[in-house]
Amino acid sequence: MASPRSFIWSRRIFLTLLTGFVLLPVYVMISSSLKPLEDVSGKFRWMPSGLTIQPYFDIWKTVPLAKYFWNSLIVAGAATVCSVVIAVFAAYAVSRYQFRGKRVFTVTVLSTQMFPGILFLLPLFLIYVNIGQSTGIALFGSRGGLILTYLTFSLPFSIWMLIGYFESVPRDLDEAAMVDGCGPLKALFRVVVPAAIPGIVAVAVYAFMTAWGEVLFASVLTTDATRTLAVGLQNYSTQNDVYWNQIMAASLVVSIPVVAGFLLLQRYLVAGLTAGAVK
Repeated sequence: MASPRSFIWSRRIFLTLLTGFVLLPVYVMISSSLKPLEDVSGKFRWMPSGLTIQPYFDIWKTVPLAKYFWNSLIVAGAATVCSVVIAVFAAYAVSRYQFRGKRVFTVTVLSTQMFPGILFLLPLFLIYVNIGQSTGIALFGSRGGLILTYLTFSLPFSIWMLIGYFESVPRDLDEAAMVDGCGPLKALFRVVVPAAIPGIVAVAVYAFMTAWGEVLFASVLTTDATRTLAVGLQNYSTQNDVYWNQIMAASLVVSIPVVAGFLLLQRYLVAGLTAGAVK
């Protein structure tokens, strides 16, 4: 049965308005990044009087953006790898084995997502400082401390999500692999993991995006040497001036890894989210 013309036109108008609402900030960001500073600092104009790509060269000189980029890449990459590896083992154990406290563990992992991140800021700060004073292990102001912090947020959700996905993988595959002589670990890596690639990719994308754009903990637990991109963008604002064109240019450059990764892994991400949600 064909939809009424009124419904079709209403849907088109709504989708057009929604698309414009989404693309309008992107246009403002791109156009502002191509304007001279005097044009951006004055009254906003929808159509720039002149275009220049100089801000894209100046962003690397005004602040040490390359160092911030490297710090973010190390922290986000390490947090993603650790989160995926730990979540794979934990989710496989929960989905395939029965043990005492299994339900309590699953509920506890999921319940950690109810607490706001700012609740853990002061406790983690005090723990890192005390560990550094008592053992000499520098967690505060280091990349390792920031990686450990991001694991506390991404790991519970990653475990919970992979549990649902591993449950959708037939256990007959594990049994068939063990009949052929594989142990539990070989069955995991040779059978279950290849079948769960979409779910693992979805978890990896979530963990990377969580660490890449995080601001609160990075602004407190880092120093000038370990500052990440999300915090380093604030340095384009000084007491005398705000380099709006460079902020917009740097924001676009920062977004490239996440957008490119999302586009490349979109097929796996959608499959992982849907298959992990329905058993």
